[in-house]
Amino acid sequence: MIFDPVPPYRPSHFRVKFAVEPWERRACAALRRQVFCTEQGIFTDDDRDAVDAHAIPICALSTMGGEADAVVGTVRIHEVAERPGEWWGSRLAVARAFRGTAALGAGLIQVAVASAHARGCTRFLAHVQERNVPLFEALHWARLDAVDLHGLAHHLMQADLSAYPPMHDPEHGLVTFRRAA
Repeated sequence: MIFDPVPPYRPSHFRVKFAVEPWERRACAALRRQVFCTEQGIFTDDDRDAVDAHAIPICALSTMGGEADAVVGTVRIHEVAERPGEWWGSRLAVARAFRGTAALGAGLIQVAVASAHARGCTRFLAHVQERNVPLFEALHWARLDAVDLHGLAHHLMQADLSAYPPMHDPEHGLVTFRRAA
């Protein structure tokens, strides 16, 4: 008897939340290395910098049967110590196999800005790679300036905080769904 090949499992539910478990933090770091070092070649061996010492990592988890399966997206946020209320997001990365899932990028951005908003954020900024600007603009971000970072065109962008109600439980986060194809 010959069986038809079974397509690989594609999760439809994702949880986006603060990376609180050690395995989540390790997986976030590994995903960032994969995207920014291996794929994009922006950094040589590791993309970590001084910001990581005080940044809050956020992860997008694929789920299987309602349980976390793998980190498939990440971003980090931090408040600028010299400018209380000013928060930044950086190192937004989504695993290659999940890049067509717009809800992941949007979910990571939502948790990043809304959780900072709950912690007293009055201004949220990010340097966004040029190819990602349309996503951010669709999510209520404004371009402030064009800049070159690490040899790539970026835009300094600012979130409209009125579009991001404060999220007081980012350790729990939110659930997002993949749209049916």
